[in-house]
Amino acid sequence: MIGLEGVVDISSVAELKALLLRALNSGKKVRVSYGVATDLDVTAAQLLWAAEREGNKAGEGFAYAGPAPAALSAALGESGFQQFLVTGS
Repeated sequence: MIGLEGVVDISSVAELKALLLRALNSGKKVRVSYGVATDLDVTAAQLLWAAEREGNKAGEGFAYAGPAPAALSAALGESGFQQFLVTGS
């Protein structure tokens, strides 16, 4: 499980990319938790979208665990990224 915390933006996207690549190469379903994330910029959203696409294409799957915090949920919804608000198992 990859847990997001605080502001996830261009300054932390390289670390997130490395975590996602390791998870995608593990052969297991990738799960991402918003945990205590307070903001997610477009760079991070694009990276999550690409990782979700790759996880599903490889047949391993990708899911968001638990709901996004309220402020993050509102920002994602207003920005047109509703797909990131879907919770999975």
